Amino acid sequence: MTLSELKKGDSAKIIAINASEDLKSRLRSFGVVKGSELTVETYSLAKKTIEIMVDDTLIGLRAVEAEKITVEKITEGKN
Repeated sequence: MTLSELKKGDSAKIIAINASEDLKSRLRSFGVVKGSELTVETYSLAKKTIEIMVDDTLIGLRAVEAEKITVEKITEGKN
């Protein structure tokens, strides 16, 4: 599943980032890397942007960028 498919409040672990090196570099600078855990904070009204929390950092992404990030949803009670 991709990051853009998650709902507000969902948590997930990043499995892969399928993007250009420029975008990967920008995401790395914010701590968005394979293995990181994140939480979806909110979407804009038209779902054009998404805000995620990674390691106490709030990050805004375009929906097209979020579609390039493969995640595994973390369910309640899973360690």
